[in-house]
Amino acid sequence: MNTPLILVTNDDGITAPGIKALIEAAQYFGEVVVVAPDSGQSGMGHAITISKPLRMLEVKGLFPGVKAAYHTTGTPVDCVKLAVDQVMHRKPDLLISGINHGSNSSVNILYSGTMSAAVEGGLEGIPSIGFSLTNFSWEADFSLAVEVAKKMIESVLLHRPQPPFVLNVNIPNCAKSEFQGIKICRQAQAKWVEKFDKRVDPHGKTYYWLTGEFVNKDDGDDTDEWALKHNFASVVPVNFDLTHYGWKEAIKNWNL
Repeated sequence: MNTPLILVTNDDGITAPGIKALIEAAQYFGEVVVVAPDSGQSGMGHAITISKPLRMLEVKGLFPGVKAAYHTTGTPVDCVKLAVDQVMHRKPDLLISGINHGSNSSVNILYSGTMSAAVEGGLEGIPSIGFSLTNFSWEADFSLAVEVAKKMIESVLLHRPQPPFVLNVNIPNCAKSEFQGIKICRQAQAKWVEKFDKRVDPHGKTYYWLTGEFVNKDDGDDTDEWALKHNFASVVPVNFDLTHYGWKEAIKNWNL
């Protein structure tokens, strides 16, 4: 068997502590290639760059032991597309994204650049995992997240699931002694209740800061939000087919 080839990306930028932690986990299992944004791209979702050129530069010495590392001016999805088309000499055995600084559970997956990179890997037929730690701090302790990442990477490489295969993995911000293990979950039904902080700049022009409150409307004990609240790492299998099959059948009776 060939040594596994693992593509690593993120949305917090190539210098983020989280991607360094994920590379550390990945290097136990194979050759690592890194293609990541040159700066933070949080909240970009599945955006791609089409109105300006993309630039990609190789980075030397940032991650000892990696096969190759590049940073780009693009989004996380751009990074995956560039990696597959321009960098990799064969399809990677696994794509991993993160470790994100902050949760990507529940509806956050729709906005997440971290998870959009993983979904793009799934679209390319690459088994993919997005990892997030529920701590936004740049100085967060990633040691528990690294242990969870190692377990998930090892399992996916062992079982070699058929594509499309994408996992959303969130790790609680708790001490290792409080960690309860890994729980397979469904995505909680929750949403952001947005507010806009309206301000006026020194020139008298109005501008806005988006704020809001995350509201979990789901009291199920099988959700990612429940798992994280109870110090489990949540694992949600993700499907990028957005068809609502129930409504698809109902609309057939509308005599359109």
